[in-house]
Amino acid sequence: MNKSNLREIKKEATGHALAEAAFQLALERGMDGFVVEDIVQRAGYSRRTFANYFSCKEEAVATASVPYHDISEFYELLNRMPDSTSPIDAMYQFVKMQLAEESLRRMKQLFTLSKSYPNLKPYTLGAVHLLQREAQNLLTGLFRETHPPDYTYLLAGSVCSTIVPLLDGTLRVLLPGESPDNDPEAQSFDEYFDTAFRYLRNGF
Repeated sequence: MNKSNLREIKKEATGHALAEAAFQLALERGMDGFVVEDIVQRAGYSRRTFANYFSCKEEAVATASVPYHDISEFYELLNRMPDSTSPIDAMYQFVKMQLAEESLRRMKQLFTLSKSYPNLKPYTLGAVHLLQREAQNLLTGLFRETHPPDYTYLLAGSVCSTIVPLLDGTLRVLLPGESPDNDPEAQSFDEYFDTAFRYLRNGF
């Protein structure tokens, strides 16, 4: 591994450590219960380092909720799929991989926090946008020879827009790990997810 790759890994690890510290402080104290100095002390970095990554504590908190998995895992999965795999099927696998139980739980915690702290809301939606942008870039790279960029852009946007209503409580959907006893009439996440993709495949 060359030095530039090592630097990138270290840079990414620093960003994750700062974001994670901010997220845990938000859960423990609420957004009004801590400042940037508390974040850097917990993470073991300086305020200057924090400023290199985030503009404010709200951005750091939201970033910690963004699902992150090594993209190589997705490519390995894709390589096992048929050559005829469509962008919709690839997107299905990507989102299923990214939105595991822990990722969804964190994102829902972020949305819940944003209801009490309005300053967090723009960064909450920004977290979903980061997931959309990552998916869009992957799809564009994989299918550039068969599908125009506007197709992959609209596909990624359509799929990621289905995430928001189940996180903000607009739709009654049980996330993985949640008991049906809490809401017996709610859909399971898998049912909701499969329904959304059925509409995308067949049309509304």
